[in-house]
Amino acid sequence: MQTPGDVAPRYSFLFPIGYSNSSECGYCRNTRSGQSTKRYSYYAIATSLTPAFYQKLVNRCWRRSGTLLYRPNQKHSCCPHYTLRLDSTQFKPTKDQRQAVNRFNRHIIGDAYASEAARLHPRSRAEARRRHNVFDLVERVHEPEAEFLKSPPSPDHAFAVTLEPDTFTEEKYAIFENYQRVVHREPPDKISRHGFKRFLCNSPLSRGSTAAGGPDGKARPLGSFHQCYRIDGKLVAVGVLDLLPDCVSAVYFLYHESIHWLNPGKLGALREIALAREAGYRWWYPGYYVHNCAKMRYKIEYKPQYVLDPEDLRWYLLDKEALARFDRGHYVCFSRKEEEGGGHGQGVDIPATTGESSENGNTAEEEDAQEAAGEEDAFLLASNMPGIPTLADMARVDMDRLVLRADFSDNLIVASHLVIWDTEDIAQPGTLKSRIAELVAAVGPDLLGEICIDFRKRSSS
Repeated sequence: MQTPGDVAPRYSFLFPIGYSNSSECGYCRNTRSGQSTKRYSYYAIATSLTPAFYQKLVNRCWRRSGTLLYRPNQKHSCCPHYTLRLDSTQFKPTKDQRQAVNRFNRHIIGDAYASEAARLHPRSRAEARRRHNVFDLVERVHEPEAEFLKSPPSPDHAFAVTLEPDTFTEEKYAIFENYQRVVHREPPDKISRHGFKRFLCNSPLSRGSTAAGGPDGKARPLGSFHQCYRIDGKLVAVGVLDLLPDCVSAVYFLYHESIHWLNPGKLGALREIALAREAGYRWWYPGYYVHNCAKMRYKIEYKPQYVLDPEDLRWYLLDKEALARFDRGHYVCFSRKEEEGGGHGQGVDIPATTGESSENGNTAEEEDAQEAAGEEDAFLLASNMPGIPTLADMARVDMDRLVLRADFSDNLIVASHLVIWDTEDIAQPGTLKSRIAELVAAVGPDLLGEICIDFRKRSSS
């Protein structure tokens, strides 16, 4: 263990908010009148997260909205959230997806360029045959980029995609403002630079890179980034991504209304899948899937996808039978037999690999995140939430060596050194020890050594 004064980079700094009932559901509030529009989740604030630790959280049903982390209770929810992931190495685009890429490429390149380039830079017969018979996703998404086009001639438009830090710029905010106002029809007074910065910029994920050794022998970037799409030098779309050791996690996708006709949401998803394949991340996480929300159905058009079982935290193939299970039951657990309330197929022992790209975005998650304070607090350890240890289980967990940080000390503090530590009981909701026990249970007791409970005062900005 690190000495208390040494802030080791292995730690992720979290502040426990607690388990609460959101006052409103952003998914069904306008479609399920007369029914409860509340849902329970556990919430925490992240001061700093290592990419490896956050990937472990995502593989345990967590997601983030800005610095707010939350893990929903699928049993106690009007709209149960399920984590999905796609294997980019096995992905085969559908006819509709291939057509979307080809349509966009033709728009950028132009017929005149295609004709003249074929004459000046002809493909070999074997290459032409291969291209006709095989749709290489990575190749096709790069095809219209200016740096990959041969010249002369010149294409109709100059297209470029860059991976940039997730920092605020007025250029990005202009896309956000247009997207929220036109696509989501939000009133101007609900759209602000503060909101954009809070949810889509300056994430708590630390930025770095993996060791070299990907498909191209290069290191993979880690952290939060903005994938920026520019046509003729003008920013037209931004994909907000969390790049983790073994996945590309989609946070949000926004675009300018002028390219709506080009189906940018679909193009963005395909581009992110291509990034996962090309750079060696392998997995693409499209964020939560909410089966009873029609706007979420686009996510299951990308195959093969796996759904995370909330109880055994293993991955199950999201096939027709699995979707039928969602149709039949409000809460679905794939690790138990259907008559017992879950069960389908076999859990996939794909390495767990130690989160919303969409035309419609994931504003519902953001809106719900803002309600984290909730109007009814509850006790996580008595909630019977899927995948969470019970109170009896947590009573056997040794939290004495857990580290904390507070304003009154520049050093990290070992929990057992607190004066009140041995006098408090985790079974008493609201006490410091019970709040910490809830966080450890929600994260997973096996990750206790990777977190620091951060009780420092946070900026209101």
